[in-house]
Amino acid sequence: MRTGAPDPAALRSPALVRFFGRVMGRSMARAFRAVRVARPGVPELPPGRPAIVYANHPSWWDPALFILLGTRCWPERQGFGPIEASQLKRYPFFRRIGLFGVEPGDARAGVGFLATAQRLLSSPGRMLWITAQGAFTDPRVRPVAIRGGLPHLAARLPDAVLVPLAVEYPFWTESRPEALCRFGPLIDAGTTGPLSPAAWQALLEERLARTMDALAADAVARDAGAFTTLVEGTAGVGGVYDLWRRARAWAGGRSFEAAHGDGPGDRREVPR
Repeated sequence: MRTGAPDPAALRSPALVRFFGRVMGRSMARAFRAVRVARPGVPELPPGRPAIVYANHPSWWDPALFILLGTRCWPERQGFGPIEASQLKRYPFFRRIGLFGVEPGDARAGVGFLATAQRLLSSPGRMLWITAQGAFTDPRVRPVAIRGGLPHLAARLPDAVLVPLAVEYPFWTESRPEALCRFGPLIDAGTTGPLSPAAWQALLEERLARTMDALAADAVARDAGAFTTLVEGTAGVGGVYDLWRRARAWAGGRSFEAAHGDGPGDRREVPR
């Protein structure tokens, strides 16, 4: 980190992180039918090793999802993430939940990102969350391309584990979309052998694309039974249509079910 730059670890408040995790959970419950994690669920991170979760970037909801996943799935780890410096100036309290500023397209800022990330991940109880594509990108775009900062970071951290994360927000049968995610298999930098940044880029892109393809197949199938539910939102279409469905259920002596059907096996739990 450059001289005089604030230390993200010193500014991060665990209490505020937990608070924002709850706030983001409520916000996503209002905005989405559900937040779901594709099975087999959340990978076990090896203790004593720093971790990097890197994801595609389909929506501005992604940071909210990261905070929710971090606090629900790995509450024992301190999470951090880069954000555009202009946004950090606009919302300085983001520093209190582990975010630090970067300047997109600035080579000097890239060096600063690497130094900050390396310093943060020198502690094994920490993890970094990165939208690796760097800009909003439709999840169907292929080939998958990630920015160069992450491959350079991976080349400098031989003891790290990297976790690909695919994210989509499709509509299924309700008026609200689904927030779907899938974790790919861990990439252990300790077993890949020394790789150049270019080789790391090819590996990380290939693993992320594979994870995104698997999530796309899950999304097309529309089977909630293939997921565990992290946050339950509101079912039903609402308005006149649901009033009509409610009246039909009452006339037939049945209880009204707002959901159009999530499929068998849907469970609400932390998807370990």
